[in-house]
Amino acid sequence: MTLLPHNSQLLDSTGRTLSSLQAINRLDEPEKEQIYSRLLPQRLYNVLGLTENTLCNTAGERLINIIAPKGLPLVRIEARSKPDDGVVVFFLELSDTRFHQIELSFCIIRDPTSSRYDVDVDETGRNNWFASQGRNIPEELRAMRAGLFPNQTHRGLQLFADFFPLLERFTDALGIQMIVAEPLSYDNAIRYEKYGFDYLRGKRLMLEIDREFQPGGRYFLRMDGSSPFRMPGMERTVSGRSWAIHDGILDEPWDEVQIYRMVGVNAGINTFPGREKEKR
Repeated sequence: MTLLPHNSQLLDSTGRTLSSLQAINRLDEPEKEQIYSRLLPQRLYNVLGLTENTLCNTAGERLINIIAPKGLPLVRIEARSKPDDGVVVFFLELSDTRFHQIELSFCIIRDPTSSRYDVDVDETGRNNWFASQGRNIPEELRAMRAGLFPNQTHRGLQLFADFFPLLERFTDALGIQMIVAEPLSYDNAIRYEKYGFDYLRGKRLMLEIDREFQPGGRYFLRMDGSSPFRMPGMERTVSGRSWAIHDGILDEPWDEVQIYRMVGVNAGINTFPGREKEKR
């Protein structure tokens, strides 16, 4: 049973109910792709120049790759502006959970026309796996000064606001009532709050971060200019806090923060009510 207005249960071409990604993945490729195309915002079609109801541009080049193996409970969607382009404009990975939820594992959206910042590799050029295996400080500084958040290699397209309602309706159409995710950084968590998420784990940490970045708090006192990522005043913005946390200012690692969104329900969580608007 769906919860959202004007939405309906997802069925396959024979009328059978589809209630998981694994069930969708059992279908033939054309039907599978037609279903997963529901997750692609119209503006992405416009950005890539895709022809209507296809995954190709006007030259017939396929720009969207949907990876949904039979027998596996996951889907990955990759969209590029050119078939051989190394920059993925839209990257989405979803999976089923054993509790009948949809896990939003990754959603990365990049502007392919923007400058690249090599924050995803260390200074020797090796993948640093979201800075967990080393950092590239010069590139991080360039990215921060350009107004990017930690781990961003390019500016975004501000497309998440178009995508998320599609994900919510897709989840609802499967008869699933909860979307779960693990934000990789502080700014991700704040962004998810805007879209109605609450915390399964990590709310205490988020509230503590806000408290200790207030004047006199222990993180506030560490914003002492000892690093370009810890300049006084940066604690007043989401970006500034996120870069300081990325720089290791917390007493504990940023880890195991889990969030959830009930379909059709905005939790109204705001763990940084006093934030200043970003100058981007």
